[in-house]
Amino acid sequence: MGEEQKLTPAEQLAVARQAFEEGTDFTLAVEEEFALLDPESRELVNRFEELKAAVVGTDLEPDFIGELIASEAEVRTGRCEEFGQAAAAIVERRRQLHEIAAPLGIELASTGTHPWSRWQDQRIIDTPHYRRNDEILRYVVWRNNTFGLHVHVGIQGGDRAIAVCNALRNFLPELLAYSASSPIVENVDSGLHSARTQVFTKMFPRCGIPDAYDGWKGFEDYVDFLYRTESINEHTQLWWSVRPHLAYPTVEIRIADAQPDAAGSQSLAALAYAIAVRCARAIDEGEPLPDLPHRLLEENFWRAIRHGLSGQLIDFDRGEPIAARARIEQLLEWVSPVASEIGAAPFLTIPTQNAAERQRARLAEGWSLAEIFAEQIADGVPGV
Repeated sequence: MGEEQKLTPAEQLAVARQAFEEGTDFTLAVEEEFALLDPESRELVNRFEELKAAVVGTDLEPDFIGELIASEAEVRTGRCEEFGQAAAAIVERRRQLHEIAAPLGIELASTGTHPWSRWQDQRIIDTPHYRRNDEILRYVVWRNNTFGLHVHVGIQGGDRAIAVCNALRNFLPELLAYSASSPIVENVDSGLHSARTQVFTKMFPRCGIPDAYDGWKGFEDYVDFLYRTESINEHTQLWWSVRPHLAYPTVEIRIADAQPDAAGSQSLAALAYAIAVRCARAIDEGEPLPDLPHRLLEENFWRAIRHGLSGQLIDFDRGEPIAARARIEQLLEWVSPVASEIGAAPFLTIPTQNAAERQRARLAEGWSLAEIFAEQIADGVPGV
């Protein structure tokens, strides 16, 4: 990272372009963000540095990092060649993290938001990157006590990577609806299925669904404009829900809520991965792909935030709403030609209830917020 920071923006873009040209198709990595909790109160606790010190020297160390606040930690699968490898790594990283956290008296949770802990009580970790974000964003970054799941997919070729990003824009609402896990925040039922998305994508600049770009040159011109106008001072300040990553030759899908249990993470990551690969194949073969304007995608984006898998999404081919689950079924059929080849097929399922729906069902049954959160935590404990 130190060498990367010494490059000028133009040099960094040139290096990133070359990395994409020399990259490998369809490798993947999955990143999961976890809340650090007091095991008795289940409040967020600012103990990242203690956990990090305990991770040093263990097998988890290369795949463990901080993520904004001291009551959060991120684990990564590392680069995987096919989905079965990534699915196994998701389980293993969770097991490793729990085994290190438990003796410290740290409990873990993985939902898009914490149900009640106050953002005012969380401390931003002391790194140059997050100090810069704090200085630039202030309240916006303070408020972002949210937890997500990201999927990196290797795509060879700069122009091709931008084309895949352009195509993936059209499927972000479906992935969000599938992943929704955060109906409860600030000690209330938000009425949403993904309060995380409302908090994060509607507050951060350069966030949510991006524009489509005319190849690498169009993307590069925009990033250069942001640097020249002093709108950004590092490439990670592009917080879009899908983006070409300038440090790795990957397309990063960032739309999803975190998942309470490993099986949910596996299924979600499998769907995101399969859609990305299917888009790349369609581009290679000249198959037409959706190219929807931002204003229409925003309609489905809001539907996914508000109603998740329980609601309807607009079928733009027919110009009418359909059940979100029916739309996911269409996607599963569409990705089926590549799913077995990339090892994703065994993990592609539509849950009877996703995490948000389970929580909303408990609310309807009269469960307290503490009881609902306890169930989500228990779902994430390895071997339980």
